Amino acid sequence: MNHTPFEWKLENKSDKARAGTLHTAHGTVLTPTFMPVGTGGTVKAMTMDSVRSTGAGIVLGNTYHLMLRPGAELVHELGGLHRFMDWSGPILTDSGGFQVMSLGSLRKLDKDGVTFRSHIDGSVHRLNPEISTEIQYLLDATISMCFDECPALPASYESLANSMRLSMRWAERSRNHFKKRAGYGQFGIIQGGIEPDLRFESVEALKSIGFEGYAIGGLAVGEPQEHMFNTLDFLTPLMPENKPRYLMGVGTPEDLLGSVERGIDMFDCVMPTRAGRTGRAYTSHGFLNMKNACHTRDQSPIDPECQCPACKNHSRAYIHHLFKSKEILGAMLLTWHNLTYYQHLMRQIRQAIVANTFKQFALDQRRKWAKQTCSSSLD
Repeated sequence: MNHTPFEWKLENKSDKARAGTLHTAHGTVLTPTFMPVGTGGTVKAMTMDSVRSTGAGIVLGNTYHLMLRPGAELVHELGGLHRFMDWSGPILTDSGGFQVMSLGSLRKLDKDGVTFRSHIDGSVHRLNPEISTEIQYLLDATISMCFDECPALPASYESLANSMRLSMRWAERSRNHFKKRAGYGQFGIIQGGIEPDLRFESVEALKSIGFEGYAIGGLAVGEPQEHMFNTLDFLTPLMPENKPRYLMGVGTPEDLLGSVERGIDMFDCVMPTRAGRTGRAYTSHGFLNMKNACHTRDQSPIDPECQCPACKNHSRAYIHHLFKSKEILGAMLLTWHNLTYYQHLMRQIRQAIVANTFKQFALDQRRKWAKQTCSSSLD
């Protein structure tokens, strides 16, 4: 039986930037960390061995998708999500709230929860704080998220306020239904758009309930990066110092760097995997569009600083050829590269915080990213 407490320990700080270690029932995670998104029990175009090779320490699954297919009860019967998807490390599961709210006319919201039709076959389902928390228990999620409402933006102040307060009531219900076990945690989700007073009210409500970690939702949903950073500047000083901080659904390498500067520890985003399937490569010197003709005869690697199979074994010309030929291998190799780069970036950031060189690292990295070339343009 596991007796490891769920605990985040600070190792060093550089202004607001934090380096720490998260201890869980399924292993330790070095923070800051980026979580590859494995929505339906798979990180798209990757085997879990290849995900491990990138250096990822934790992955994300999704309640909504897994409850619909193959079903939480079946995953539980088959030994839980870790065994089902061949990932022994920590898994964080989203509550399903964001996906359900994005269904539009296919869902109906009430004070207790949400009734919705499956986007797969139109069957009717129900999610509320208790059901979502139970599904995440059946999946054996290391970190469960409380069920919340994610309002579509732009929204009025009144709509944001009502939504946030409903989410806070749901957070308390989620917490009451959470089965506390050694090494497992549940995170509350701070809502309130970019309204400081609503964010303040939300974080104070969640702190009074008490969670193992705290997430920031409702950002990176179309607002300018400046607005997101301004919200983080205001919000992170209000969050508990001794608990992990998770910014949901973020983002680009520039987003990650800027958010770590403001005190964020954990991230997830579909961007590196989605970009890998569409020909966009993230590198230490900015991004590249591998479909661009300038790569046709280029024998250099995507990124000379990268040790992924795409960079060690293949040229830009070959990756370009795969995408122009619509070969599946192109998406596989570029996804592998992008996830490797994201993990490399997070390791560099962490090492710089520990070594007290983070400010210089951030300055140098932004200078590299600023050097755009013709191969960075999008056709």
